[in-house]
Amino acid sequence: MQTLLLVYLVSAFFPFLFRRKLLKFIPFFLAFVHLGSFSFFLSKVKWIADGNVLSETVAWVPQLGINFDLVLNGLSLAFALLITGTGVLVFLYAHAYMKSYKNLSVFYFYLFLFSAAMLGLVLSGNLIQLFVFWELTSYLSFLLISFFHEKETARNAAFQSLFLTGFGGLVMLGGILLLGSVIGSYSVSDWVNQSGLLKSHQFYLPGVVLIFVGVFTKSAQFPFHFWLPGAMQAPTPVSSYLHSATMVKAGIFMLALLSPVLGGTPLWTYTLSMTGAITMFLGAYFAITQTDIKAILAYTTISSLGVLVLLLGIDTALSVKAAMLFLYVHAFYKAALFMIAGFIDKKTGTRDWRNLGGLARSMPVTFVFALLASLSMAGLPPMLGFLGKELIYEAKVQSPVIAPYVLVLGVAGNALMITVALFFLYKVFLGKPKNQVEIKVKTDWAYIIGPGLLALLSLFFGLFPAVLGETIIEPALISILERDYNVELKLWHGFNTVFFLSLFTVSLGFILFYVVSRNDSVLEKWRAFNQRIFSVRFVDVFNSILKGFLDFSKRKTELVQHGYHRFYILTIFLVASIFLWYQVYVTIGWNLENIFTLRPFYVSRLVLVIILSTIFSVVSKSRMATIISMGVVGYGIALLFMYYSAIDLAITQIIVETLILVMFVLILQRLPLFARLSSRTSRIRDFFIALSFGSAMTVLALKSINVNFNHPISDYMIENSYTNAFGQNVVNVILVDFRALDTLGEVTVLVVAALGVYVLLKTRKT
Repeated sequence: MQTLLLVYLVSAFFPFLFRRKLLKFIPFFLAFVHLGSFSFFLSKVKWIADGNVLSETVAWVPQLGINFDLVLNGLSLAFALLITGTGVLVFLYAHAYMKSYKNLSVFYFYLFLFSAAMLGLVLSGNLIQLFVFWELTSYLSFLLISFFHEKETARNAAFQSLFLTGFGGLVMLGGILLLGSVIGSYSVSDWVNQSGLLKSHQFYLPGVVLIFVGVFTKSAQFPFHFWLPGAMQAPTPVSSYLHSATMVKAGIFMLALLSPVLGGTPLWTYTLSMTGAITMFLGAYFAITQTDIKAILAYTTISSLGVLVLLLGIDTALSVKAAMLFLYVHAFYKAALFMIAGFIDKKTGTRDWRNLGGLARSMPVTFVFALLASLSMAGLPPMLGFLGKELIYEAKVQSPVIAPYVLVLGVAGNALMITVALFFLYKVFLGKPKNQVEIKVKTDWAYIIGPGLLALLSLFFGLFPAVLGETIIEPALISILERDYNVELKLWHGFNTVFFLSLFTVSLGFILFYVVSRNDSVLEKWRAFNQRIFSVRFVDVFNSILKGFLDFSKRKTELVQHGYHRFYILTIFLVASIFLWYQVYVTIGWNLENIFTLRPFYVSRLVLVIILSTIFSVVSKSRMATIISMGVVGYGIALLFMYYSAIDLAITQIIVETLILVMFVLILQRLPLFARLSSRTSRIRDFFIALSFGSAMTVLALKSINVNFNHPISDYMIENSYTNAFGQNVVNVILVDFRALDTLGEVTVLVVAALGVYVLLKTRKT
């Protein structure tokens, strides 16, 4: 599997190796890579179904106990087949859809690299590794949504997506780190084995809440759902791949992966169930009032993601089975419908259903596939969506405690989904067009092979559900439940509570469809009602919060980063003085064992000369005298270095001091006359701040003489200077061996400075 990910990484760069004329073959090559991966995973279906698990481990950060783990079990196999199988069809579709656009190499690079990141995510056996792939999908999604970056709407939508999913990922990382610290591991298998400890620990509540934030932002759950409709600014191949079958399912995968670890508690059940139920209803509710067919599909995607979160929140064997089945149900019909929507847009130049109608005559094959996919979305027989809906109702009926609330929202949401599916078919393909739509492109097989195959698969698995149930759903269910479970799927369950609920839902959906399709004014009034009731839009709230944060940052920047360098230095000295004196106060009990003496007298006199020269340089009104007195200070310090045998420091000090004196004398004649640039109050303020900082440094230096928290490194250097570095002069060995890179950096800085001076001296005046 490591080799497989490496192949994906290398293949992603292939679009940059082909010239413009050969770019048309790139999607076929990348689809072929997906097909090879799909075949590999398909060959493991029977082996995994027999209870086997394929795992590979490479040491990654052994110091932290983090390995690069890849695990192929029933759950990861179910997602890997979706990623690779859908990927084949999406890249074939992209061949036809994207051929008229520029920057195709970049587009295919981003999209295929996303495939690799998504595949790495579902195969990860380590949660830190999973987080890395998680964030990669967010960043690549941002790049794909903003592919048409010349449009402001695309840029805004991409930013919203990146901000929310990236922020959610970082929050989720906090939860992973918090819970991982409890057992000292980030391996999924270790978490499963220690699930009891995690659930009973005090970090369980904050850890799970943080992980929920990451899942909810990624899978567009209420109240973070608003980024997904905006993401429809992306090219349609991106919408059909990322925002229906793969990226938005990453949160669902995370919940399924951690269900045996963190599930089964009231926090897990109530939070996920109610969030999922609300999201399911709101997505379907707002879908019916949209006019852009991609926006309609986006809101129904939100509703379907809510269904999946709801089912995993109920956390019974039946609900998890329904979730795994609905995972495929939704991927089949939604990817197909997105591709059909893109084909309609290309063919007619519009996605507004108010300008469409009667397309069944000009696009009969597309209409058949749209019919099958819409029937599956509505949950009508004999499609796979019917089985999914029946299982969902059965799971909701059996859900503990919250069944009444979930059922009410579930019936309402499913009825609206039926209405949306029928309305889409009627308005786009069967209704009378209000305007004559010009057919702009001819039918290309690449446009319809993807939705056609997905729709037919939905029909095939609806008629023969055992094929999917025994080979894919059952192994995934065993991986989640951590026990054997026999999955039986059949089209007819007899006359029972679930059947009558389903019948009532279908009837309600048809009635609602009849009402809204007969009179367009109903939808207009519905939209007006929504605008009054939902006057606060989440997108507007997000933008206002962001604008407020930027305004606050601007005011703070104007206050702190004002551009006056002297105030920056003043602030640094003042704050440093406060902290240093606080440290002196905290350590006031330390005994100073320093013995102060004036001997030898020549050193004491030298220090006195340095102090007097410093005072003279401050009060002198002559520039030349000030420069000379500053030089006395510098050369005096060099003499102190020499007295204490720091020859290298003394030489450096003498060289630097000489250069400074020469430069000051050269520049002296070009400076203006003395002028008062600060008030008396400012000078007094600066004097006390300087005195406070200088005295604090003095006291700190005196105290540090007696502090030995660790064994001095100088002993190591003395012991190893000759034996290991083959040098008798310890100082030289330190410079060229122990601190070779530091010395190299200093030499580099000096060389660059010398080159700068040389260029300045050689540059002629203009």
